[in-house]
Amino acid sequence: MQEKIIHTSDKIKIAINHYDKGNDQVLIIIPGWFMTKDSNAFLKISKAFAQEMDVICLDCRGHGKSSGFYTFTAKETNDIKSVVEFAKSKYKKLYLAGFSLGGALALIHGGIHKDIDKIIAISAPSSFIKIENQMWHYNAWLPTIKKFEFFRWVSVRPSIVPFKKIKPIDIVKNINVPTLFIAGGKDVTVKKWHTEKLFELAVCKKKYVLFENSIHAEDIFLAEEDKFMQTCLAWLRE
Repeated sequence: MQEKIIHTSDKIKIAINHYDKGNDQVLIIIPGWFMTKDSNAFLKISKAFAQEMDVICLDCRGHGKSSGFYTFTAKETNDIKSVVEFAKSKYKKLYLAGFSLGGALALIHGGIHKDIDKIIAISAPSSFIKIENQMWHYNAWLPTIKKFEFFRWVSVRPSIVPFKKIKPIDIVKNINVPTLFIAGGKDVTVKKWHTEKLFELAVCKKKYVLFENSIHAEDIFLAEEDKFMQTCLAWLRE
């Protein structure tokens, strides 16, 4: 694995972990809010997929080793576009897998740009303003404590400017590539209805998988790794 820096059109430095094994296809993994490419969870996710294909996992702006401030999907579209442009110069097939707000970014990119081959959206919100984020619930705070990493917490830099955001629910109908929607049945951060509504409105080739006993985003992988990987890899191989 190599760490590299990519520059966006608005002059932000985006740090990526590139698992380059010489394959002709790559999965670009987009963590959500408060998660980084070097989080234990995303190192595990990246290494699992890297057994099958090349992988790029990024720190969105305002996270980890990337510069700038996190805008909760408003400006991070530039981050994804720059990483995709980097990948297009090397790979024949490009896939996006986004978790939580990273899933929203994957859907937004797919709805705007026609330069990827497949999408996996895990626990993606239909709209940022409709995220439940019930932090008081044990299914939210307990996983947060279990995944505590000091280096990650001190690296996160949110923007206080309320930038206008594209709503995934408004753009999902524009996606024209196969899209897999994944939700956790016990998710209290982004409840499953978000995924069900996005799936309903999508007009591309699509599939919806509910992990009934799992919760949010990367926690689905951590709780049910074998099923999660089988589900995603089967979709990517179709």
